[in-house]
This record gives sequence, structure tokens and C-alpha cells, in this order.
Amino acid sequence: MQETVAAAVPRPSRQVSAGLLYGLRIVVVAQAASLLVAASLAGQAVGAGEAMREAHVMAGMVVHLVALVQVVLAVLVWRPGRGAGWPALASVALLLVGMAQHVTWLWLGAHVPNGVVLFGLITAMLVWTWSPRAAVRR
Repeated sequence: MQETVAAAVPRPSRQVSAGLLYGLRIVVVAQAASLLVAASLAGQAVGAGEAMREAHVMAGMVVHLVALVQVVLAVLVWRPGRGAGWPALASVALLLVGMAQHVTWLWLGAHVPNGVVLFGLITAMLVWTWSPRAAVRR
């Protein structure tokens, strides 16, 4: 009798919501692509005119917009989805370091290392979001 009652009670899933995780994966890929475009435009803007610099700034704006969406999705995967919490912190760091890029654009001694930090964080996010461990609840 007790076995049938226990079998009738649904057990919580051990998986993070597939929709939230898939959304985070797509946004992380978009973030990596936008960072690559911004870095490519930065390299071209060094010897080029004003138009290339403005294109680099616009690409940076796209990086900020995607980073903001990434923060929201990472928090949703973490809190309601009960996934890992470090991607939410890394996403906030990506947003803040990306914003620091706008402040430090005149100081290449700070701007370039910040860009390297951005690439390191997004690489970690890419590896984690596409790994099987990302779908496991904590």
C-alpha cells in the first residue's frame, strides 16, 4: 500500500529547464559573436578613420545589450531553474567589464586587458553552457 502512494507522488526533475538553458546557450553564442565582431572592428579602427571607430562603438553597444539579456537568463537558470550560480555572477562580470570598456577606451593599457577578460569569461560561459553539467540541478 505504501509503495503505491509513494509512486503517485511526483518527484522533482533533476534537470534544469530545457527552455531556459537553451535560451542561455543562444545568448552566450550571440555574446561571443558580438565580442568577436567588436574586437575585429577595434583592430581595423586602429589605423582607419572615424567610421571604423564608430562601428566599433556600435558593436560595443550590441555587446552591452546581449550581456544584459544574458544576465537575466543566467539568473533565471540559477534561481528558479536551480542551476549553477557562478554563470549568473560571470554574466554580471561580463556586463560590468563591458561597461568599463566604454570608460577606458582612451587608455589602451586598461582597454585591451579588459577585452582579454571579456574573452576569458565568455569562453568559460560557452564551455559550461554547452556541457552536460549545465543541465543538472544543484
